[in-house]
Amino acid sequence: MSSVKLTFQSRTETLCDVRASVREFLAETALSEEESQLVVLALDEACTNIIRHAYGNACKTIRMEMQKTPGKIRFILRDYGKSCDPGKIRGRRLEEIRPGGLGVHIIRQAFDRVVYEPCSRGTRLTMERAI
Repeated sequence: MSSVKLTFQSRTETLCDVRASVREFLAETALSEEESQLVVLALDEACTNIIRHAYGNACKTIRMEMQKTPGKIRFILRDYGKSCDPGKIRGRRLEEIRPGGLGVHIIRQAFDRVVYEPCSRGTRLTMERAI
């Protein structure tokens, strides 16, 4: 198994570097360019949700671990903000034409398995995809 760990601040300006790191990590997988772009977008959405919902736009630490095993990639995001209730995580209805609210749909489209784990401080989000 190979693993890369990142620690970054919850500012939207840092997401450009995070996306670049994810692209570099995915370059050594069998994913197509289109599949890789979807994974990058999903991780960007997940980080944006942490910034907005867990941290209320405050600048705090986010940790990401990217793991590659034979046949699978796994991304683990850890925040230390407001813990989420996994039962209440829903994207907006796709029939509603308006900006925003598609992050959860994108994340579920990009990954085969998505698990939100509330912790005593914050949330651990694990996303896995077969490759």
